Amino acid sequence: MQISEGCDNGPRLSDSIAQWSQWQLLDSLLPTGGFANSFGLEASVQSNLVSNPDELKTFIIYVLENTGGLLLPFVHLASVSPKLETWLNLDKILDATLTNEVSRKASISQGSALMRVGSAVFSELPSLKTMRNASLGSGTVSFHHAPIFRLICGTLGLDSTDSQRAYMYITMRGVISAAARLNMISHHGCYSFASSTCSLCRRYTREMEESRC
Repeated sequence: MQISEGCDNGPRLSDSIAQWSQWQLLDSLLPTGGFANSFGLEASVQSNLVSNPDELKTFIIYVLENTGGLLLPFVHLASVSPKLETWLNLDKILDATLTNEVSRKASISQGSALMRVGSAVFSELPSLKTMRNASLGSGTVSFHHAPIFRLICGTLGLDSTDSQRAYMYITMRGVISAAARLNMISHHGCYSFASSTCSLCRRYTREMEESRC
């Protein structure tokens, strides 16, 4: 198994292996609980706040704006200083920031699942399992999703920009998939909605990168 050193002086997979692992990370079949989180869409539909395609598109835009403004900075900051101490600190800050209990529990649930699955699936990188076991033993880590996502992205060789793009992408995919499960749009319509919201994902990623300069 080939391992190379990354810009954060941590273990990285060789390029040929890393590409396969990156595809696995972004695969919707990776069991990290994404399908269990509708980003509030199910409740909004039940409350009749979202009942047609126009309202759905507005809802998706709001979700992406919230993700770009609230969660993407945690992905960005984990890239600026990719260390274990930084991850633990960001986890604590995000735990205090998410005052909505539903959002907080969803972030912890998805983050815990991602860390558990990542340490098992990407077994060629034992550092993930070591970090998870050490964090579980401390009893002070919540395992929020955004910082963990960047941690694993960095380990798999994705740079800061691609990690942020990937995070916006899985958020967009998650809420659109939830709409399809609720029969609000067809599977073909999913692609149309994804195309129309891509510019918003790019804008927030660009703003995060510009803030680094």
